[in-house]
Amino acid sequence: MKIVKINKVDGRLETKGCSKAADEVIKQLSNILLSENFKKLDYTIEDEGDLYLGGDHSNSYTNFIKSNCDGLLIFDAHPDVYQDFNIPTHQDWLKFLIDENKVKKENVILAGIRSFDKKEIDYLKENKIKYFDMKKIFELGIKESCDLIMENAKNFNKLYLSIDIDAVDPAFAPGTGYAEPGGLTSREMIYFVQRLKLLKNLKKVDIVEVNSEKDVNNQTVKLVAKLIWELA
Repeated sequence: MKIVKINKVDGRLETKGCSKAADEVIKQLSNILLSENFKKLDYTIEDEGDLYLGGDHSNSYTNFIKSNCDGLLIFDAHPDVYQDFNIPTHQDWLKFLIDENKVKKENVILAGIRSFDKKEIDYLKENKIKYFDMKKIFELGIKESCDLIMENAKNFNKLYLSIDIDAVDPAFAPGTGYAEPGGLTSREMIYFVQRLKLLKNLKKVDIVEVNSEKDVNNQTVKLVAKLIWELA
């Protein structure tokens, strides 16, 4: 696996600590011996690669465009379509991609959202963007939710998977700028990753919004290291 370290943030106070996350996660990679599928992770740090690690979610705007992928699956506590500025930030990068036709709105899937403004939900509904909020995921169950997400995601030619670590409940991943209760457990996030990696069209992955300055006992960076191993 080729890992690209990202330290760029959009300047907000809440995302400042994300600039150090990649190095902290990489320190934890060597503490894992095998993935749960008994595989060993072989990785290098490159300028271009399979996995973009670190920084805030604004980086996904550029990374997705560079990837030449046509499908976008996002795990996030927030829809990221709340626009305040004229450049993509961590809170509106997805809106920019859609409004600029960098991705077809029918090729976007959101999972794990649970904190949003009314105008964001209106935007999702008006544009018929597929989303699985946490209420729906809880009601359906993790397995059925994953089945439905994969059924949609497998139809894209090239899939880009973006994981904002705040999709995970802060009880399991406290090291993030916008901690929202009611999210996925660490086990559930691992389950999603273990299944999604089986998709033949999965080409690029990013893991963002890890704020190591707000972490507790390295819980968050250790979880991200494990997710990377499960992608091996």
